[in-house]
Amino acid sequence: MMDSLYDLGMLAIDGLISLMMLVVNLLPESVAGPFQYAFMQRALLTAIVVGGLCGMLSSYVILKRWSLLGDAISHAVLPGVAIAYLLGWPFFIGAFITGALTSLGIGAIERHSRIKPDAAMGLMFTAAFALGIVIISQIATSTHLMHILFGNVLGVRYPALMLTLAVALVAVLLVVLFYKELLIYVFDPVQARSLGLNTGLIHYGLMLLLTVTIVASLETVGIILVVAMLITPGATAYLLVNSLPAMMALATLIGMVSAVLGLYLSFHLNVASGGTMVLVVTSFFALAFLFAPQRGLVTGWVRRSLQGRAASQ
Repeated sequence: MMDSLYDLGMLAIDGLISLMMLVVNLLPESVAGPFQYAFMQRALLTAIVVGGLCGMLSSYVILKRWSLLGDAISHAVLPGVAIAYLLGWPFFIGAFITGALTSLGIGAIERHSRIKPDAAMGLMFTAAFALGIVIISQIATSTHLMHILFGNVLGVRYPALMLTLAVALVAVLLVVLFYKELLIYVFDPVQARSLGLNTGLIHYGLMLLLTVTIVASLETVGIILVVAMLITPGATAYLLVNSLPAMMALATLIGMVSAVLGLYLSFHLNVASGGTMVLVVTSFFALAFLFAPQRGLVTGWVRRSLQGRAASQ
């Protein structure tokens, strides 16, 4: 049964790669050249999926002011990864368990004590991260675990790619099915509660969805850098548009473009792929911060200067 599912997954991935390459081969040779290698094709598909997935969810992260939550969960999965490594389990299992426990712990502390959300996140993720460091320090060889910290998209294999695609499909399906509930909860939790929505279930469900996304992104940008991919696309889109649908669409596009462009540049410059992706998406944010039509720093200064001159005349 498992072998049949694995073979089916490989066929699906090969089909997606073939469709993707039909588009890539239309590009100039200088652009399409690096993607003729099989490992670059798998990396490209993974980058597109993870960039789009993180970009889509980053809108909720920004609007709910959960930026520190992404940081907390991404660090909290480290002990799970280390324990899974010691036991010979798949990284996904250990990372998801500790990430889920941390997100649930943050929610419990926040809802059942006087501790503020930022303090609850800081308490949980520092403790979990410290535990992970202690466990890793006892492992004779931690080279493989460094890929979890910093990412290794160029070495993505079929099982990791299958996991990433499965998580992306589930996340998109859940967001589409519960879009209205999430919309109300994000902008007005009090009204959501008055309408009879189970805000607690939505709260923890969104936390767990972020946890699964972070775990699925480990092999692409790593624990440390996935935080930026869950924050920066949404922050960039927030400066440019005024509605949630437009923000989610733009953030998804920014995440995908940043991941692909970062992968391309990392190949030519022979530098870390995860870090390059984050630098690219940060560059997009810098441009939006300076030149966004309504909220840009430079455009605002120019607008005020022109208004001042008009008033003086």
